[in-house]
Amino acid sequence: MKAPVYSKTGRKVGEIELPIHFKETIRPDVIKRVVVAIQSHRLQPYGVNEMAGKRKVIWLSKRRRDYKTTYGRGQSRTPRKTLARRGRYFLWVGAFAPQTRGGREAHPPKVERKLEKRVNEKERKLAIRSAIAATAVRELVQKRHRYNGDVPIVLKDEVEKLKKAKEVEKLLKKLGMEKELERIKERKIRAGKGKMRGRKYKKRVGPLFVVSKRCDLMKSARNLGDVVLVKDLNAEVLAPGTQPGRLTLWTESAIKELEKGLFL
Repeated sequence: MKAPVYSKTGRKVGEIELPIHFKETIRPDVIKRVVVAIQSHRLQPYGVNEMAGKRKVIWLSKRRRDYKTTYGRGQSRTPRKTLARRGRYFLWVGAFAPQTRGGREAHPPKVERKLEKRVNEKERKLAIRSAIAATAVRELVQKRHRYNGDVPIVLKDEVEKLKKAKEVEKLLKKLGMEKELERIKERKIRAGKGKMRGRKYKKRVGPLFVVSKRCDLMKSARNLGDVVLVKDLNAEVLAPGTQPGRLTLWTESAIKELEKGLFL
C-alpha cells in the first residue's frame, strides 16, 4: 500500500510505502473501549458530605407507654422529627430516611469508588493500529470531514520547519482543504448547564499532524488542529469522541518511525 508524498508547496513529489499498521482490521468496538478508558483517568473523585440529610433530631420511642412514642398510632416506623406538640399529641414529619424530604441519599457516591478503567496492553496497541488504519479509509474520513483528497496524506519533512500559522493554512489550502478550514471555524453554544461551567462553546476537531520530533510545526499549527509526536499517539488522539476516521497528515519521518515497530 502506497501513499503520495507532498511538499510544503502542496505539490506531489513522490510516493512512500505505508507500514503494516495501515492494513490492520478496523475495530470500532476496541477503539471505543480504549478511548473511554483513557478518558476515565481524567475523572475527579467526588462524593457527598457524610452528614448530608442526617442533621435532624429524629429520636422516637417504639415502646407502648413512653412519652414520645409512635406505638398504637397506626403510623409507619419512618424516622420523624417534631414540628409542634400539644401534650401527648405531636405533629411529626418524616426525616433522615432516604424516601423523606431532605433525608439522606440511599446509596450516595463515595470518593473510594474506583473511576479508572484499565485495558490490556495488547488491546491498547490494537486500538492504536486500528485507528491508524481508519485514517486511510476514504469513506470514514469523508463521513467526518469535508475533505475529498487522497488519504492518508504524507508530507515532506520540510513541513516540520514551518514557523507561522499562515504558512500552515496556505499548505492546507493547496492540498484542497478549504472546506475543512471552514468547518473547524464553526462553534456552537452548548445546550444545558455546561454553559455555566466553563464549557459554553462546542468546537470542531481539526486535522491531526503527526511528526517525528519536536519542531516549529507544533507551535505554528496548534490553532488549526493537533500536533503530536508519533511515539505519543493514542486511540483518543486518532479517534476523538471514539469515532475513527480523523483527517491525519503524516510526515515522512513519522511514517519511518512506525516502520521500526511502534505499537506492534
